[in-house]
Amino acid sequence: MARVGLTPERLAQEGAELADEVGFDQVTVSALARRVGVKVASLYSHVKSSDDLRMRIALFALEELADRVSAAVAGRAGKDALAAFADAYRDYAREHPGRYAAARLPLDPETAAAGAGVRHARMTRAILRGYDLDEPDQTHAVRMLGSVFHGYVSLELAGGFSHTPVDPRRSWDWIVDSLDSLLRHRATP
Repeated sequence: MARVGLTPERLAQEGAELADEVGFDQVTVSALARRVGVKVASLYSHVKSSDDLRMRIALFALEELADRVSAAVAGRAGKDALAAFADAYRDYAREHPGRYAAARLPLDPETAAAGAGVRHARMTRAILRGYDLDEPDQTHAVRMLGSVFHGYVSLELAGGFSHTPVDPRRSWDWIVDSLDSLLRHRATP
């Protein structure tokens, strides 16, 4: 019999918290069962496997990140929206490294289409409308922003910027300013 209060949603949230504590790659059904104080078999009425659990954590993290970014960019445009988007993304990754790693999990096309990744893409494109980019430049810009933000955050989380006295926040702001300038100058006449 399933333990009262255990649901797939609660397990995804508990799994996300566990991911932040031990790393997403260490999250398994067994580890989660220990965390919530039940036998492993009890969790299988809520999740099919460790892969299913990891997918649920990824969807939870993507939704949480989309909510945070959406709140940050609401009512903003242009560089202000770009900076708010970037800061919300970076702050989330720094505060929740396990969840951030989960959000990078490759999902099958059907699951991805039903998840919050679509919201991320829409928000990015909404920000880019302020730069008056036509296709295919808008798609290139979406890919560039994702690559730059993910690359920077990944290097920062791995300690890649600890070897210099320059504050990583100053570099982040410089990058966001540079992206804004690049996007403004790439705008279609």
